[in-house]
Amino acid sequence: MKNLAFVSAASASLMILMPFQASTAADAPVASAAPTAPTVVKNWKAPDLATLGKDPYGDMVRYGHALTTETFAHIGPNVKNQKMRFAGNNLSCQSCHEEAATKPYAMPWVGLTGNYPTYRARDNVIGTIEDRVNDCMERSMAGKALPFDGREMKAFVSYIHFLSTGIPVSAQVEGRGLTAFHAPDRKADPLAGKAIFEQQCASCHQITGTGTPNAPLAQAKGYAFPPLWGKDSFDKGAGMNRLLTASAFIKGNMPLGTSAANPVLSDDQAYDVAAYVLSHSRPTKPGLDKDYPLRYNKPVDAAYPPYVGGGSAEQHKIGPFQLLQEEMKKLKPGA
Repeated sequence: MKNLAFVSAASASLMILMPFQASTAADAPVASAAPTAPTVVKNWKAPDLATLGKDPYGDMVRYGHALTTETFAHIGPNVKNQKMRFAGNNLSCQSCHEEAATKPYAMPWVGLTGNYPTYRARDNVIGTIEDRVNDCMERSMAGKALPFDGREMKAFVSYIHFLSTGIPVSAQVEGRGLTAFHAPDRKADPLAGKAIFEQQCASCHQITGTGTPNAPLAQAKGYAFPPLWGKDSFDKGAGMNRLLTASAFIKGNMPLGTSAANPVLSDDQAYDVAAYVLSHSRPTKPGLDKDYPLRYNKPVDAAYPPYVGGGSAEQHKIGPFQLLQEEMKKLKPGA
């Protein structure tokens, strides 16, 4: 996360104007409000773009939707205007945030506005929603940061704001992250994962893992099915490059048509196929050694140095993770 350039829509939503009241000696002390459990929002439905008006807000939200679903066509590496080449690959945001970032358990953006600013352990800072967008731009999209005051950033923030319509500030939205995944207490087996990949995944992502483009990539039309490794995939600093994260995503969303409620692959199968996918080459983000300056915050499956909690580089890549996680707990303050 970088310096905060301006107050985001998320931070503005947290501002509360309190009425002025003169105090007197007779005023009784006000008791502190007891903490309350966060609101949990279930069975939500993302708002419909068709409800938007033909006004500046509606236009910006629609552009944010376009950036999410066709990132490659607007800010990809092959767009005609070289100044607009912010993404370093031809993926779209919905390659991971499925169905225009509205699918439960595929990391949807519904309700995110009211949860920022928030603490980001990777950088040990309080970050805004704009910081979070750029985190994806520089990692999952293997590109460069968007200007905070630019039209594209405002469009992303506006679209996220629209998807958060009606969600209370700080609410927990069921299905926001990934489905429950229970890692087997063993090393992942990339060879077993290869067999699963060839059976379940190769028909869309190709046996080579390089995806199915909609047209020659030079035309900036992206992929029908994205590459999972190689130079046009997410980089080594992306969250999807962590085995436990990739396993949970695969279990809840792959193969195509899978939902968290009806997974096709077991925990073991998702674990192994994720290890196979992550065993291949991909772009390297410079400066990964600066991630998680408070080292005890570093996830055990962040498979790049420095490695924390003991274990070999291989163990941080393919497990087993349980002992590493126990060691990490001992490093936290107050343990």
